[in-house]
Amino acid sequence: MKLIIATPSPFARKVRVALREKKINFNEIIDVPWNTNTITITHNPLGKIPILLLKDKEPLFDSKVIIQYLDNYKPKPTFYPKNSNENVSARLIEAVGDGICDAIVLVFLENSRQESLRSLKWIKRQERKIFEGVNYLSNYLEDREYFVGNYFNIADVCVISCLEYIDLRFSKFNWRSEYPNLTKYWKFHKERKSFQETKPVAQTIEPLMS
Repeated sequence: MKLIIATPSPFARKVRVALREKKINFNEIIDVPWNTNTITITHNPLGKIPILLLKDKEPLFDSKVIIQYLDNYKPKPTFYPKNSNENVSARLIEAVGDGICDAIVLVFLENSRQESLRSLKWIKRQERKIFEGVNYLSNYLEDREYFVGNYFNIADVCVISCLEYIDLRFSKFNWRSEYPNLTKYWKFHKERKSFQETKPVAQTIEPLMS
């Protein structure tokens, strides 16, 4: 089993965490999907990571698809709750966490363009999604240690990945000072081995000229 990743990616991190938690042996292949020499487009027509490469099977892409496959491949621990209400709640939190990360990517890429080509209106639109999304997560969590149920699942993987991606790519947003409950939650989970081993690391992308 091989996983194509980008080291900063919160989407790849979700799968990297799940594989470690399930104790599944795999190899990581590091790529930069934005660069001209990327191998990503060879395995995913959308040119996005993560991509799970399986022997004698078609490549799997999109973190949600991959983790659903892993839950079937090795059910314990299960990341998508079996209880229908908890499943919907976990997927809702995942949607918000992923949406925040998508907005951060768009802000980062816009700021990577030549300054004369950047759209401040576009950037502000994406930033609002980030701020409103984190506020939603804070209100949803209240003072609990887990987002859904009383156990670690995909919701927690997504939120920790999201918060630490903010630190990497959108550090001007000091969410710790604004949301003490999220800070307490982050401190409770951050030392988990699977998170320690998958901390996001920035990569250099080729300049976006237009």
